Amino acid sequence: MKPFPSPLFKGVFFDLDGTLADTAPDLVAAANLLRSTRGLPELPFTELRPRASAGARGLIQGAFGYSPEHPDFETLRDEFLNNYAQNICVHSQLFDGMDELLIQLEKQEVAWGIVTNKIERYTTPLLKLMGLDQRSQANISGDTTPFAKPHPAPILKAAELCGLNPEQCLYVGDDLRDVKAGRAAGMKTVAAAYGYCGCDEPVSDWGADFIIHHPHELHAIIFP
Repeated sequence: MKPFPSPLFKGVFFDLDGTLADTAPDLVAAANLLRSTRGLPELPFTELRPRASAGARGLIQGAFGYSPEHPDFETLRDEFLNNYAQNICVHSQLFDGMDELLIQLEKQEVAWGIVTNKIERYTTPLLKLMGLDQRSQANISGDTTPFAKPHPAPILKAAELCGLNPEQCLYVGDDLRDVKAGRAAGMKTVAAAYGYCGCDEPVSDWGADFIIHHPHELHAIIFP
């Protein structure tokens, strides 16, 4: 059997929502439940999906048009988060091809981890239900460090936990803030165009080192 190519990186870190896992179905369901309990029709999944990367803020804005300054925002946010916590992993799953990549990373002894802006209250139960909490070598949530992405601190913390220099690592994300954080941390970056990509700037303008349209494309980047 032909040996698998040696990895170009010693560590690969992933954003969670919209990059490693497709969590939008459960996030959108939590937002649409807000609408249905208020007698409003549910919005199409495709309309709310791009908002998923921005969490409660993005989904409430998409579902109601309310910014955080709106007087009803806080009530809606708390209810949304309660809805989500109760059904956090009903339809969420790894993107197609991602588990095969993780298995290959593990076989090749490439450290991998998760760096998300989702706070630990939701990250930990989700990763446990998905069977990822013990496989990942660094689980960094939005409140693990004093700063969230696009600040590089969370990504640098992940590298530290794995005993790696950032220059040895790759960061993959589906939002401009992911690319900004990865670059600021000194890592090579991958823009996951298959994800939610909810910001206004086109993916081609993010400044990522690589752009992929399917997780399978990561193989050629990591194992050239």
